[in-house]
Amino acid sequence: MTPRPTIPSEPPASPGEPVPQRAVIVVPASGAFDGRAHRIAAGLAARGHDVTMIARPDPALAPATMDPSGYRVRRVGRAVPAGLRSPMRQLRQLQAILSQRAGAASVVPGPVDVVHAMGLMGLPVGIALRRHLGGKLVYDARDLYPDAGNLARLPAPARRVVGALERRWAGSADRVATVNDALADILRDRLGCERPLVVLNASPIRSSGDPRPRRFHDALGLQAETPIVLYQGGFSPGRGIPELIDAMAEVPGAHLVLLGYGRLEGELRARAAGAGLAGRVSVLPAVPPGELLDWVASADVVAIPIQGDTPNHRLATPNKLFEALAAGVPVVASDLPGMAPIVRELDAGVLVDPSRPAAIAAGIRALLEPPREARDATRARIRAAAAGRYDWAAQLDRLLAEYARLTGLPW
Repeated sequence: MTPRPTIPSEPPASPGEPVPQRAVIVVPASGAFDGRAHRIAAGLAARGHDVTMIARPDPALAPATMDPSGYRVRRVGRAVPAGLRSPMRQLRQLQAILSQRAGAASVVPGPVDVVHAMGLMGLPVGIALRRHLGGKLVYDARDLYPDAGNLARLPAPARRVVGALERRWAGSADRVATVNDALADILRDRLGCERPLVVLNASPIRSSGDPRPRRFHDALGLQAETPIVLYQGGFSPGRGIPELIDAMAEVPGAHLVLLGYGRLEGELRARAAGAGLAGRVSVLPAVPPGELLDWVASADVVAIPIQGDTPNHRLATPNKLFEALAAGVPVVASDLPGMAPIVRELDAGVLVDPSRPAAIAAGIRALLEPPREARDATRARIRAAAAGRYDWAAQLDRLLAEYARLTGLPW
C-alpha cells in the first residue's frame, strides 16, 4: 500500500479570493443545535460557496429549510426516539445511519467538492455521499467515540468493535479533523492517520460595543438585579447538571437556567422542583446557534461542571466554554485536563471539583461576590483575551486552508 503523504499540522492561510465551490456537511442529528456544524456552514455560505447540511428528521422541524445565514438543510432518513436506553438506542442509531445514508444522495445534486462528516455516526453517510457525488471527504472526529457517552458504557469487547469500525471508516477519509491538541495526538495513533487538523470549537467574539442583553430576565420575569447562572447544551449523563442543581441551594439570590435539550429533561425538571429551591431553577428550550451568543451574554456565570467519568469528558473542550469566552462571561468549570488550561490561560473563571456541589457553589459565589463594576470589567477582559486564537475566524481560516489544499482551489 502506498503510504499517505505527510500533511502539515499547521496549514498556511488559504491564498487568493475564494472560488465558489460546493460543500456538504453531514450531521447525525437534526442539525438544529449543532454549533460547530452551523459555524462551518455559515462561514462557507458567507464566502459564496454552495452549502447543504444533511441532517436527520425531527417531528418539530421541516424536512427542507434554508438557514438565515445562507445554507440549505435537508433532513432525511429516520430519527432516533428520545429516551431510549442501551442496547435499544444503539440499534436505533444503526437504523438511523442506514436510512440517512440511503436518502442523502437523492437530495444533493452532484458533483460536490468537499463532504464534511460530523462525528462517528456521520462518517458512513459521508463515505456514501463521496462515493455518489465525488469530492474530498473530511472526517470531523469531535470526540473519542469508544470512550464517550453511551458507547463508553458498553462492554469492552463492544467498544473494541466500535474502535475498529472507526479506524476502518476513517482510513477512507482524505483528512481527519478534531477539536483540540490532546484528541489529535490520541486519534493519530488510534486511527493510524496523519495528526488530525485541529479546529477549536471557538465562537465569534461578541462585539465590545454591543449592550449586554437581558434575555433571561425578560423571558422569566426576573428582577433586574437577579444574577443568572447558566448551563446550556445537552441534557445528558456526565454533564454535572444534577450536581449543579444541588449547588444552587448554597448560592442564595441567584437563578439557575438550564438552556438545552436531551433525554434527561424530565428528570432534571423533577429534581429542580424537589430541591427546595423555591422556583430558582428554570428549564428553557435550546435556541438556534445563530441566536445563542446573546443568550449566553445575558448570564452572569456559565457553569460547565462536566464530570471526569470518561476519558472523553476529561479531555473535552466543549462549545459552551468558547461561547462563554466569546461573550465575556466568567465560568465555573471542571478542573480537568481539557478545559482547565484554557481557563487558567485567560483567567476566565474558577476551576472546581465537579463531583462536589459545595465546590461548585463556592466557585459561583466567588464570581458573583465583586460589585457590578468589577464584574463588568472582568467580562470585557475575558472577551478581549479570547480574541485571536480563540476567535472562530482564526479557526475557520485553518479549515479553509485545508479545504484549499484538498481541492486545489482557494476557499
